[in-house]
Amino acid sequence: MIISFTLNGRSRTVEIEPSTLVADLLRENLNLTGTHVGCDTSQCGACVVLFDGEAVKSCTLLAPMLDGGTLTTIEGLSGPGGSNALHPMQEAFHQNHGLQCGFCTPGMVMTAVALATNNPTPTEAEVRRGLEGNICRCTGYQNIVASVLAGAAAMHAPGSGE
Repeated sequence: MIISFTLNGRSRTVEIEPSTLVADLLRENLNLTGTHVGCDTSQCGACVVLFDGEAVKSCTLLAPMLDGGTLTTIEGLSGPGGSNALHPMQEAFHQNHGLQCGFCTPGMVMTAVALATNNPTPTEAEVRRGLEGNICRCTGYQNIVASVLAGAAAMHAPGSGE
């Protein structure tokens, strides 16, 4: 089957099998390997992408669902105005040491972007609740939570372009 969708700001048309998962489409067909697959059971959140602005786990989403929609991956995040600079949430993860091995980081960042988009001033409790579907096996989450709080503030700061 043929599907058309917007991927990281660009129109894409691809031919896929109806049973293709979005994670497989991204990694195997489109060579976008920033989206990680950690469990294949929708438990870890390493595969989170934004579909029509909502955080979704790409390891369980069938690619035909993308038809007509908009998908953003970690590769599609950028600084204000589409520059090559880091997205404010990525910069916050960097500045606040919100990553260790980095495997879960793309999913964490994408989940955090969706959270901060829907809630510009989340509390620590709201961030912790919002990240419940993402697992990090390396950290104690405190720096991840601090990163999300800082990233949300940066995303909504005057002149941020978000």
